[in-house]
Amino acid sequence: MGDEAVQLTNDDAASCKRFAVQQGYWSDPYIQYLIKAGDRKAPEINRGYYARTHGVKLLLEEFLRKTELKCQVVSLGAGFDTLFWRLKDENLLPQCYVELDFRAVTSRKCYYIKSRRQLTDPILETCNGDKTKLVIEDATLHTPRYHIMPADLRDLEEVQSRLTQAGIDYNVPTVFIAECVLVYLSTQKSSDLLKMITESFNSAFFINYEQVNMTNKFGQVMLENLRGRHCQLLGVEACTSLDTQKERFTSVGWEGADAMDMMSVYHSLPPADVHRIERLEFLDELELLQQLFHHYCISWAYKDKDNLGLSSIGFH
Repeated sequence: MGDEAVQLTNDDAASCKRFAVQQGYWSDPYIQYLIKAGDRKAPEINRGYYARTHGVKLLLEEFLRKTELKCQVVSLGAGFDTLFWRLKDENLLPQCYVELDFRAVTSRKCYYIKSRRQLTDPILETCNGDKTKLVIEDATLHTPRYHIMPADLRDLEEVQSRLTQAGIDYNVPTVFIAECVLVYLSTQKSSDLLKMITESFNSAFFINYEQVNMTNKFGQVMLENLRGRHCQLLGVEACTSLDTQKERFTSVGWEGADAMDMMSVYHSLPPADVHRIERLEFLDELELLQQLFHHYCISWAYKDKDNLGLSSIGFH
């Protein structure tokens, strides 16, 4: 599998998010400046992205509240994610926010940010308007609080070097976010990455959105579809069940882990908003949506040396 095929999954995800935003599933005024409008997406895809976006953000917000924003966020394989801007709008920015991805992705993102004031201005506001504090060169962006850098997640030395460049403090509570990222690494490589994180940081939290139940018939069809696009899921072994998703963390030293399929996550989201989005589009393929929800999950893990109560973060 070529890295190019994996990089294209970023464009797919960004395009799906943009379409769902256009349909009114959630608000994101920034995604339109990073990806062009694409083809119409099916209602079950829109609901899937709604559950993914909200599920991840729910756990993240709980971590931000627990740490009172005295924390760091590291987004692995961040792609064209707009979370930094959205957190800023909600006064939820951490002390340091870092994004790592392939150079081909970060260079495009940096180019769009540099050439679009709608993206640049909010970043400058976090530097008190001091333009000298925003440095965009090639595939990197640096401000005192926001960093976008190229890194190959299979290369731990490079990852650690990038975190050091961003001024990451291993004694400050740090949350890592990965959405359909670990599955593209071999099981050994993702294990090494997760082990490095839990060994390096005093207190850490990990939010992972990914496939699950991949050994049944529907899961095999999903695999075949991805293979047809030259996307080999090298780490699919960890996506066998919710238990294997939890074990990938606990087996390398995380204190605890949990996981829920997206059906359960969807039913844990604020009911009033779920009711609102269910009225946006008619869904005649309810069975397909349920199948998709049963084959994706959010898993999360914690290491809590500072006794911040990270074990209580979850869907309640």
